[in-house]
Amino acid sequence: MAFLPFFSLFLFGILSSSKLVFAQLPEEEITLVGIGQELGLTSWGLNSSHCCSWEGIRCSSNNSTVEKLDLSHRGLQGNFTLISELNALKWLDLSYNNFQGSIPPALGNLSKLEFLDLSYNRFGSLIPADLGRLTHLRSLNLSNNFLVGQVPDELEGLVNLQDFQIFTNRLSGSIPTWVGNLTNLRVFTAYENGLVGSIPDNLGLNSEIRLLNLHSNKLKGTIPDSIFAMGKLEVLVLTQNQFTGNFPQSVGKCKALSSIRIGNNNIIGSIPREIGNVSGLTYFEADNNNLSGEIVSDFAQCSNLTLLNLASNGFTGTIPDLGNLTNLQELIVSGNSLFGEIPSSVLVCKSLNKLDLSNNRFNGTIPRDICNTTRLQYLLLSQNFIRGGIPNEIGNCVKLLQLEMGSNYLTGAIPPEIGHIKNLQIALNLSSNHLRGLLPPELGRLDKLVSLDLSNNQLSGTIPPAFKGMLSLIEVGFSNNLLTGPIPTFGPFQKSPNSSFLGNKGLCGEPLSLSCGNSDTSGRENYHHKVSFKIIMAVIGSGLAVFVSVTIVVVIFTMRERQEKTAKCAEVIDDGSNNRPSIIAGNVFIENLRQAIDFDAVVKATMKDSNKLSSGTFSSVYKAVMPSGMVLSVKRLKSMDRTIIHHQSKVIRELERLGKLCHDNLMTPIGYVIYEDVALLLHHYFSNGTLFEFLHESSKLPEYKPDWPTRLGIAIGAAEGLAFLHQVATIHLDISSGNILLGASYKAMVGEVEISKLLDPSRGTASISAVAGSFGYIPPEYAYTMQVTAPGNVYSYGVILLEILTTRLPVDEAFGEGVDLVKWVHNAPARGETPEQILDSKLSTVSFTWRKEMLAALKVALLCTDSTPAKRPKMKKVVEMLQEITQN
Repeated sequence: MAFLPFFSLFLFGILSSSKLVFAQLPEEEITLVGIGQELGLTSWGLNSSHCCSWEGIRCSSNNSTVEKLDLSHRGLQGNFTLISELNALKWLDLSYNNFQGSIPPALGNLSKLEFLDLSYNRFGSLIPADLGRLTHLRSLNLSNNFLVGQVPDELEGLVNLQDFQIFTNRLSGSIPTWVGNLTNLRVFTAYENGLVGSIPDNLGLNSEIRLLNLHSNKLKGTIPDSIFAMGKLEVLVLTQNQFTGNFPQSVGKCKALSSIRIGNNNIIGSIPREIGNVSGLTYFEADNNNLSGEIVSDFAQCSNLTLLNLASNGFTGTIPDLGNLTNLQELIVSGNSLFGEIPSSVLVCKSLNKLDLSNNRFNGTIPRDICNTTRLQYLLLSQNFIRGGIPNEIGNCVKLLQLEMGSNYLTGAIPPEIGHIKNLQIALNLSSNHLRGLLPPELGRLDKLVSLDLSNNQLSGTIPPAFKGMLSLIEVGFSNNLLTGPIPTFGPFQKSPNSSFLGNKGLCGEPLSLSCGNSDTSGRENYHHKVSFKIIMAVIGSGLAVFVSVTIVVVIFTMRERQEKTAKCAEVIDDGSNNRPSIIAGNVFIENLRQAIDFDAVVKATMKDSNKLSSGTFSSVYKAVMPSGMVLSVKRLKSMDRTIIHHQSKVIRELERLGKLCHDNLMTPIGYVIYEDVALLLHHYFSNGTLFEFLHESSKLPEYKPDWPTRLGIAIGAAEGLAFLHQVATIHLDISSGNILLGASYKAMVGEVEISKLLDPSRGTASISAVAGSFGYIPPEYAYTMQVTAPGNVYSYGVILLEILTTRLPVDEAFGEGVDLVKWVHNAPARGETPEQILDSKLSTVSFTWRKEMLAALKVALLCTDSTPAKRPKMKKVVEMLQEITQN
């Protein structure tokens, strides 16, 4: 018994040791475990590791306290009030999640907090006054939420604030005067709200403000001198408000000011000459105001100026010498009272892309060196007093997309050289001039042109048959000329209203009611003979076709009857055998469907190749008709190494969780069947098939009608489904058009959702050896990382969007060796092709609206397929950009 005292001492030592460990467990770590449980951060607290090594957490240098918590871009939701107990926290970033409701007032307890970002969530209600207790706060971002009410005066206590962002909310009231007392303020953005009143007179007097963006509010009053007082302002955006008064001369103090945007206000007076002191100026937009006087020549001193937009004001005089502006890309002065010659100094600007002088009083002639600016794409000269002829040199403007010269006093003939401008596509408008002579057949080469208006001139002769080469035409205007002869039988001409051709006494044919067949009787008789012969041949041909068709039907019917008899016999034998696989497990998640689904019928359907609908990287899909009449889509997983059955409980648990995953654009399983080493996943059956079939098979059928709105709706739906997956921390393994199912009204449903959970080795239960993804959709970085990531999903989605826009396959021999759809699109400029040339012309030429929306969607697709993953937008942003297309 001598060993008992020793054993007692040993046991006491162990217990003391364990108590010491428990006592040393930081209280913060217990709080963090609670936060993780509340927000679904399952990795927190695993493996008994120190909390400072957990994802999203940074601690002090000695790992004694948590100082930084970055949980952005995780699709989180729930209650995070517990975070307020992390007393040493200095940095809290919860941006780009799904938090809703009110911002917890308890965050005001984080007395050491210096950085707080709650942007891009769904917070509503008021901004809590308790945030005013965060006196150490240097950055506060509450943007892109649904916050309402006024900015609370309690925030006046944030004396250290440098960055204050509250844009894109539903805030009302005025900008508090105390904002001007924040001596450290550098950035203030409050755009896209409902703010009223004026900008405080002290804003900028006490701080070195660098960025001020207040656009799209209801602000009034004058622009205060104070914002320029310290001379540090770099960006000023005040568009879409109700500002009045003069633009301050004190702007000249801000030499680093790069962007001034004050359009769509009621600002009066002239532009101050001090604008020439702003040497860093790049953008100056003051359109749609009441500015007057002359355009100051001091703009010529702003050598970095890229865009100058003074449209829709009351400017008079001539355009000053701007020849020094070698970086100038857009000069827009339409809708003023400017006069004089077309400024030759502007034509020296080699970077000029757009020149809009329309709706002014410019006179003189069109300079022969108008095309010295080789990058010119938009030349808009309509509604002026320009006289003389159109120079032949206009054909040198080979990059022009739009040429507008209507409503002037132009004379002479239309230069055939215009036909050399192969990229011309938006519009060619020469209407309401004094042009004479014949229509040059060379215009027929403009095969991308959408709108042609030659009306209200004195053009004569016939409409050349060569105009049939204008394959993209939607709108035409030949009215009020001296044209004669038949209108060419050309679709765009026949579809045009007759008003497009009225006022030409010699024109005949459709769409005019005048017939062209009165002069040649013998020709008409020959025509009738030809027609009669054709009718006779057609009748004979039809009779033969009917005879052959009936014969074929009879043969097929006989063969099918024999096959059905054989199949019935086989089924009788099959049903009588004992070789049917025994079902290990099965469940239907939706209770009212359980009676309609028969598991034996499901298994049986997957054993017939005739039921197979498709075969993908990770599964094959079958159609299964239940005895109840219900039709299912059954996915048979391609299990590797029988791992599905080895982890059956995890598979079932994951499937049941996925069955509860609810989103309008996700195709989630409604049940499962497991037998032997096979897992069958049950889904609703969608009769409209896949997006791949819709784009590449249905679109080739004769009954197919171009429908861009449907395609755009599919693109948005697929993006929303994928964005939701990313929000719930699920990366899709195989994004392709073949995995986008189309439900009723062509609603997009992202399929194969469960694959990432069941077969992804980093998350699920099975080991896979197959390449993750479908050929043509795999992002370039996968080749060396072999990791499927969210940016990789964005790339794959971008390929789908390009498919929708071009109706081209992701991989096609027509692109050339080693070139896929993405490379073909991105290399278009190098081939000398414009964006419009790569779009599906069946869609893009239907209307201006469709074309404009397709070009906007193309920009999104190009962003998604950037070769650098970090440059690709998040899926949530993709959804926003696509939705903006429909809203605009």
